[in-house]
Amino acid sequence: MTYCVGMVLDRGLVLMSDTRTNSGVDNISTFRKLFHWSVPGERMIAVLTAGNLATSQAVISQLEERTKAPEDRDNCLLRGTTMFQVATEIGRIVRGTIEEVQRSNGDTGKGRFTATMIVAGQIKGMQPRLFMIYPEGNFIEASWDTPFFQIGETKYGRPILIRGYDRGMSFEDAVKLLMVSFDSTLKANLSVGLPLDLLVIAKDQFEVTHAHRVTEDDPYFDTISSGWGNALRSAFHSLPSYSFSDDA
Repeated sequence: MTYCVGMVLDRGLVLMSDTRTNSGVDNISTFRKLFHWSVPGERMIAVLTAGNLATSQAVISQLEERTKAPEDRDNCLLRGTTMFQVATEIGRIVRGTIEEVQRSNGDTGKGRFTATMIVAGQIKGMQPRLFMIYPEGNFIEASWDTPFFQIGETKYGRPILIRGYDRGMSFEDAVKLLMVSFDSTLKANLSVGLPLDLLVIAKDQFEVTHAHRVTEDDPYFDTISSGWGNALRSAFHSLPSYSFSDDA
């Protein structure tokens, strides 16, 4: 399984993913699920992936190959005129890759080779945008009502994001919020695991503002994890006690 989050702020975009893949409890591996490309001063685009590893890697490989193609060749990442066009083309690649794998595997391949992706970025002269692409190739865009997307194992970390998110928050607070969300997910689900990859994209910068890999011995993540646990226990004990008395 996996857990990835993309978040829109007034200041830009914040993305985080885990790196664990597993085919049973005795076959666990680490693979990157957060990728980015940039044209300095012109565009910055990032992709988060969840689902079948072979499918998502095939999509990312196609995107990588297109960045190396001659300038007269179609390249949605580096020459798409809007983020909508970028998301449309990535959706087409996702759908085409899944269909090709399913055809090659016959009926037994259906439902097993899907992939879901979050596409985030900004092109010069436009606002930062965030999309979630489904296996069918269609997608939705983040809005004021839905300012962040999650893919993978979403349920454990979602309540934290809903309660703590503020579009006007700083990048530092957004990262802290994501750390808490991921810590809650790690505690509840063994299929999500460290290291975690973090990417911050400031509005109108068109380059990586901050990138960091959170490893097992990361002191800040350790502080967040222990501090959040202590805070929850403290909050729990501060609540009024339940009483068996009818007069209470």
